Amino acid sequence: VWAVAAQLLAIPFEFFAPLIGYLALNNKGPFISHHVRESLNFGITMLLVMVILVISIVGWLLLWIPPIYWAIMRIFAAIKASQGEFFKYPLTLRLVTK
Repeated sequence: VWAVAAQLLAIPFEFFAPLIGYLALNNKGPFISHHVRESLNFGITMLLVMVILVISIVGWLLLWIPPIYWAIMRIFAAIKASQGEFFKYPLTLRLVTK
């Protein structure tokens, strides 16, 4: 349940929910730890992508793409977590490892 919550709560509370989940749930077992780490890494990656797009001139034309990708990946990760599978986000920087 916590692994699914870590993914779904990140939809309305991007970056803050994964960060709080990581700080509170990181030691609750390997499955939950994996999902909160992945959720936080994905949130950091998406934040960096959005900053880069806002800074670049051409990026303003592409600002509509990351939110669509972000929502689809969050829902897909929640489905995989509910099925008991370890899910790794594609195209994500792995900055938080433990």
